[in-house]
Amino acid sequence: MVEPVGNHYIVARPVYSENSFNEEHEKLHRYHKNFWDHLKLYFRCSPQRVKKIALGLFPIASWLPAYRFREWILSDIVSGINTGLVAVLQGLAFALLVNVPPGYGLYAAFFPVLVYFIFGTSRHISVGPFPVLSLMVGGAVIRLVPDDNVGNGTFTNISAINQERVMVAASVTFLSGVFQLLLGILQFGFIVIYLSQSLISGFTTAAAIHVVVSQLKFMFQLPVPGFNKPFGIIYTLESVFSQITNTNVADLVTSLIVLLIVFVVKEMNDRYKAKLPTPIPIELLVTVLAALISYFVNLEEKFGVAVVGKLEEGFQAPVAPDVGVLEKCIGDSISIAIVGFAVAFSVAKVYSIKHDYPIDGNQELIAFGLGNIVGGSFKGFASSTALSRSGVQESTGGKTQIAGIISAFIVLIVILAIGFLLAPLQKSVLASLALGNLKGMLMQFKEVGILWRKDKYDCVIWVVTFLAAVLLGLDIGLATAVAFQLLTVVIRSQIPSCSVLANVGRSNIYRNRKDYTDIYEPEGVKIFRCSSPIFFANIEFFREKLVTAVGFDPLRVLRKRNKALRKIRKMLKNGELQVTPKGLICMAKHTHESDEELDNNRMEELDQPTNMTDLPVQINWGADLPPGITVPRVDIHSIVLDFSAVSFLDFSAMRVLQKTLKEFVRIDIDIYIAGAPEDLLDKLERCAFFDEEIKTSMFFLTIHDAVLHILLKKDIASSPKLKPAEEKASGNDYIVIPSNGLRSREGMIPTETKF
Repeated sequence: MVEPVGNHYIVARPVYSENSFNEEHEKLHRYHKNFWDHLKLYFRCSPQRVKKIALGLFPIASWLPAYRFREWILSDIVSGINTGLVAVLQGLAFALLVNVPPGYGLYAAFFPVLVYFIFGTSRHISVGPFPVLSLMVGGAVIRLVPDDNVGNGTFTNISAINQERVMVAASVTFLSGVFQLLLGILQFGFIVIYLSQSLISGFTTAAAIHVVVSQLKFMFQLPVPGFNKPFGIIYTLESVFSQITNTNVADLVTSLIVLLIVFVVKEMNDRYKAKLPTPIPIELLVTVLAALISYFVNLEEKFGVAVVGKLEEGFQAPVAPDVGVLEKCIGDSISIAIVGFAVAFSVAKVYSIKHDYPIDGNQELIAFGLGNIVGGSFKGFASSTALSRSGVQESTGGKTQIAGIISAFIVLIVILAIGFLLAPLQKSVLASLALGNLKGMLMQFKEVGILWRKDKYDCVIWVVTFLAAVLLGLDIGLATAVAFQLLTVVIRSQIPSCSVLANVGRSNIYRNRKDYTDIYEPEGVKIFRCSSPIFFANIEFFREKLVTAVGFDPLRVLRKRNKALRKIRKMLKNGELQVTPKGLICMAKHTHESDEELDNNRMEELDQPTNMTDLPVQINWGADLPPGITVPRVDIHSIVLDFSAVSFLDFSAMRVLQKTLKEFVRIDIDIYIAGAPEDLLDKLERCAFFDEEIKTSMFFLTIHDAVLHILLKKDIASSPKLKPAEEKASGNDYIVIPSNGLRSREGMIPTETKF
């Protein structure tokens, strides 16, 4: 019964162990589905299930019929045009990161959008090239098709090299799409949970550094070869600075001017976004202006600047991936598949929460997988979503993926009709536009200080991920970061938080005894909490902490007591001890015998329970023992283990725990376990954890139930002062007035215990 009194509550109920609670309250029998039940349920077929699967596989069938044409179409058109213009420029710019001709970036900005329109579940993300993925694809491209500038120092057969690189990029993209599709079909959308926000932030920041370094050769117009290997970024910087005297000044000046303009205008867009009806399309304006200046001033001939050149008109026929490339790029493709999905899903989740609609991680994997398969077949490269481009689509009023289709139409116009207008555009301008989109990623450096103050483990993960990705490369760096992150989880779970609890404020609340002054501890009782699952890796740590908390090793005490009993038996047999009403009296001068002589190769017997049935008197281990016999003193009689935070216990840890509890029981210390989850109790029963020494009666619902039971038991055993509350309750309802009281920091509290 619960009776509210103001902001207090009064509870009157019996003291419950797990056994007594289950006896009083009937428990429903629930059938728990096994693996085969789930398998049958997954593969069952019904009209409703077929419809659900069809709508899940083709989300367009759900949202398109409900499209509010009059309300949304204008917003989607405006958003689509703005997003399409940005997508064109980013496609051209990010193609430089892949080390393929810029025109192929338009394919990556076109085909995945069409596929995502049908299969995607997010309404606001803009699908297409992403700088991190482009750089990862470019790493595989450079590794398999290095710059052919060996020998006489001139490029040979540039067209053939470019075509080979395009094929490598397309094959890697195709394979990453296959991996994403398989993960989606197998319902592995949860894989993104293994990439924490700290890891993603550190990784994308490192990728931004790689992007900056990779674009230096276009800004300075230097023949810098690609180094896709550990410490490749250092070799690249060394190559750049060793040729710094050969810099094309026109390209460098153009890059710096474009960078300055882009950064200033983007800052204005961010600062005045509430007042601007739409962000200033600075990339478009700069591109048009730079192309016009380059064309009319003829910068290519006068200053030798590198230009985009003629773009491929129209579409090329789809091609099958190169099997030889697929065999060499499995690791790259897996990394690209996971990173692409993780970034896209993170952005999609932000917008889904903001606009209150669901997204499906598994369906997103299928959508991006099919998009990369189609894009790779048409010689595009890996796609995900760029944060800046998605921001444009959402901030300019985009409501659905209709905006995405319109943006794809803008890209289509450039591919088919007006691509030739971009031929005189300098590559250094595209490089500067690529760098201009990295502001958000580079600003993530500020997270280091925030994470250090909030969670040092996350801060270390960020720093290690960043350094690994920068120095070892994005592929090896990602694997290293994931491994390190999982290692931190193991370390944190291997070293659980353990504490000794005490009663706070003479209530039913128990907290760490070191944190409060107004604490009360039952005399002779230790309350020990473990705030972590217990398994094979941390069970020894748990035991060490428990031994430290109680102040003695139970196994050592048990062995000392058994040794003492052997010695007492021997002294009684030799007449050296005599039994009197006052106890044992030593009749002879004590002569010390070594433990080795006393043990007589029977060490295994020392670990057994003490047996005093053959002795004429019961030994009181707390009293004085005969001379020459010393046993560690034990000042506690009960231990309460708080298992409310122990979510699981594996079999290896179970054996060690059972052995440890038996050691305490054998030295006459009562063990109680409080708050254990029901599934943990079921597992203990299945694994034959209980026997004559370890019984189910030691389990209690709460710490307070266990403590009240101990006080009740000890008072009955000594001089009971129990007043049965016959008029108010029956059974196990008592007002407990313990004779030993509670121990506080100030001293003994002998008064009635009001729990």
